[in-house]
Amino acid sequence: MRNRLVKCGLLMAGIGLFLYANNHWLQVSSFDITSNRIPKSFDGLVIVQLSDLHDAEFGEGQMKLAEKVKGLQPDLILLTGDLIDSNRYDLGQSLHLVRQLVETADVFYVTGNHEVAVNEVEEITGALRSLGVYVLNNEAHILERNGEQIAIAGIEDPLMKPARPPEETVAESIVRSFNGIPAQTYRILLSHRPEVYDQYVEGEVDLIFTGHAHGGQIRLPGVGGLIAPGEGWFPSYTEGAHTKGMTTMIVSRGLGNSAIPYRILNRPEITVATLKKEP
Repeated sequence: MRNRLVKCGLLMAGIGLFLYANNHWLQVSSFDITSNRIPKSFDGLVIVQLSDLHDAEFGEGQMKLAEKVKGLQPDLILLTGDLIDSNRYDLGQSLHLVRQLVETADVFYVTGNHEVAVNEVEEITGALRSLGVYVLNNEAHILERNGEQIAIAGIEDPLMKPARPPEETVAESIVRSFNGIPAQTYRILLSHRPEVYDQYVEGEVDLIFTGHAHGGQIRLPGVGGLIAPGEGWFPSYTEGAHTKGMTTMIVSRGLGNSAIPYRILNRPEITVATLKKEP
């Protein structure tokens, strides 16, 4: 009887350790983005993306996550939605992280579906702006180095217009965001959703950063993600870089959880993209 209890205790401890590691052990995924459209002055630009925090905690005051980002020496930090969770709204917890990020590099943000669902978009974006975050709402910001420019834009989550198909909203938002930007300008887009990849391609965006899919929540070896919102079972876009023509989309597996409380074989992810001028 005692041996059974010991074995059961060891098994439970092993499961607990496995779940803890899967949901708290941060992973950095790096990508080199090569294009002849990248201006020479932006060759080597380091972009760090964080997505889908969902009020998760990584160290006291989010210090573990913030220090990990700082160590990557980013030029830009992108927050691609679901900074909070609509099921347990705690903006203050997420702002602990943001306060540290803005001391590291310029921070850009777009809404996700959870910011819309909690009906606190104005409170969230107002708090972020007060900390110095660039909140991109269907608009572009120009970055300039040595007389050369790239454009970084962000679009609101299509849940803002729930009566319309997401594809229509996203396509319209892309046009609006880059309105007036010369065609030869290298274009970076922040958007929460990867399932509308075709709209990014049709919009001739160079580089898109997305999240939302949570890596498929449970990842099966040799198969990939199990399920993702907007894509259903065995989704196509749950992680990594996807390229069609001139367009590359990076999908972050994200950091936190929402309705499904645990990640399995799917560690929380920080993505890093380095721009490389094609010779």
